[in-house]
Amino acid sequence: MDYLWHRFKAKNRHGVHSPFVYRLVDKVIYDFEAKKVYAEAENLREQLFIDNRVITITDLGAGSHVNNNRQKKISDIAHNALKPPKLAQLLYRLAADLQPRNIIELGACLGITTLYLQKAAPKARVYTLEGCPETARVANEAFIKAGINDVDLITGNFDKTLPDVIKNLDQVDFVFVDGNHQEEATLKYFEWCLPKVHENTLLIFDDIYWSAGMKAAWSQIKANPKVTVTIDLFWIGLVFFKPGQAKEDFLVKI
Repeated sequence: MDYLWHRFKAKNRHGVHSPFVYRLVDKVIYDFEAKKVYAEAENLREQLFIDNRVITITDLGAGSHVNNNRQKKISDIAHNALKPPKLAQLLYRLAADLQPRNIIELGACLGITTLYLQKAAPKARVYTLEGCPETARVANEAFIKAGINDVDLITGNFDKTLPDVIKNLDQVDFVFVDGNHQEEATLKYFEWCLPKVHENTLLIFDDIYWSAGMKAAWSQIKANPKVTVTIDLFWIGLVFFKPGQAKEDFLVKI
């Protein structure tokens, strides 16, 4: 029902009257031209699809004090947990357009989205946080295969690792919040980022329609007085902090 409602209400670029948002939709979100980096990242994804090694998954996503361990094939994780190419490539284009100095990713998973983000902004320092040590190990293998050695892969509970990353940055440029789809956690990460945001910061929240809790979190984020522009793409939500920009919330079809 949420998806049908979004499709009915959302606009394409021609229904957007903000010059800032129109350019972003037209030149970035709707840029569907194939790029060389897509093939490189998707080749690594294909290798993960046929990787039958079994690893132990440490799942912290249900809350700070929950630690569920279970065995899974890497191939199953790749099929079920990796962001699909369409979304990973959109994240690439957003980072390539912004060219941030730093990127924070909450939820490295097997590393494919991290690769897209690093390739999009090769001068940025990328901090990718992962709660599961064995998943992080597989992600690091992907980084080595891709010849990337300037990604900070940080393993542990986000509640402990994210504050230290933010503390050591003078500003927060680009943050992709994934890996914990809980209302309380999502709002907490948002609040931790706020003191370091600036006029070119982009915060991206994954699965904003995942649950009633995530929908509530997204509503509270949109209502925050520091937030000026949000773009709801159904699968993800984009949050901007543009001084002088009229406060508006956009629903855009992709």
